[in-house]
Amino acid sequence: MPISYLSRIAETSAPTFDETRRAALVTELWEDLGYSCERDEVGNVVTRIVPPGTEGRPALLILAHLDTVFPLETDVTVREDNGRLIGPGVGDNSASLAVVTAFLRELRGRTDLLTRPLWVSANVCEEGLGDLRGAKYLLARHRQSLGALLAIDGYLGVAVTQGVGVRRYRAVFAGPGGHSWGDQGPSALHALGRAISGLYDLHLPPTPRTTLNVGLASGGNSINSIAAGAELLLDLRSLDAKLLEDLAARAQDVIRKAAREADVSVTLEQVGDRPGGDLHSGRLLDMAQLATREARLGDLRLAASSTDANAAVPHGLPALTLGVYRGGNAHRLEEWVQLSSLPTGLQLLRRVVELYQQRPLA
Repeated sequence: MPISYLSRIAETSAPTFDETRRAALVTELWEDLGYSCERDEVGNVVTRIVPPGTEGRPALLILAHLDTVFPLETDVTVREDNGRLIGPGVGDNSASLAVVTAFLRELRGRTDLLTRPLWVSANVCEEGLGDLRGAKYLLARHRQSLGALLAIDGYLGVAVTQGVGVRRYRAVFAGPGGHSWGDQGPSALHALGRAISGLYDLHLPPTPRTTLNVGLASGGNSINSIAAGAELLLDLRSLDAKLLEDLAARAQDVIRKAAREADVSVTLEQVGDRPGGDLHSGRLLDMAQLATREARLGDLRLAASSTDANAAVPHGLPALTLGVYRGGNAHRLEEWVQLSSLPTGLQLLRRVVELYQQRPLA
């Protein structure tokens, strides 16, 4: 059943900050199944299933993000080859949305099995500079109504139990510019180069794992012009909140020093803050482990990552991110999903929800 939804979802573009087309499709699919949907202020699609007798009880929130990393102009046509569906974003997170939609189809007429309300959301802005906007909004607005969060994202057999903290910055260098021969003013690219070199010279502790990456850098107008502008995007990550805070302070010092030494100005903007820490998965993980063994998938591989579940950390809400498909080449044009894995992913999700209804966390 998930297979029937996957191509339609994957072939509907959904760049971060512009998920409206896919949100409209998901709304149509869910409403066709008989569910009442709403679009909240930030663009999340939400359906709330509240059977009689469960009113006022804490809900289980299931999230599957709408957005992909690919710009709007990307050809998102998918093709099938030897049991695989191949195309941009076909896995992350189209396959998860397809499995969640198939789960809602199976749930029709069986909501009497629910002992707690079930909220399901296709949320916006999980990727890149989206900074978990959709998940953060849902948690900030509805924390008191929730008992646990289950994010559906990633590969079958993997569960994320620890959120990796992320800080992201944009640094914009500005100078007077000018002609490469006729002028001798400072160059914004000079500052950019100094900053990048200095950033990669920073000491990073081997444990807990902490990383630094300049993912984008650009500037200048032409080969014979002194660069009047340049900018970079910096991604900092750590499993330790204090180490991340320290690294962020040191990185900002490096960037400001580079600007001073090159005699240009710099504007620093924080463009991302994903809270990290233990997701308090506990009993949710126990349920997922049992469901995984029942599906004869062995033991779950536990991972630390940055997912929508990170948004639960500041609120102390138990959360888990669970993968429901086999695939590869995530964030590449040739991403693929093994179609035969989707029914197993559906079985896993269904069983975890069943176990939660039998032993709710709140």
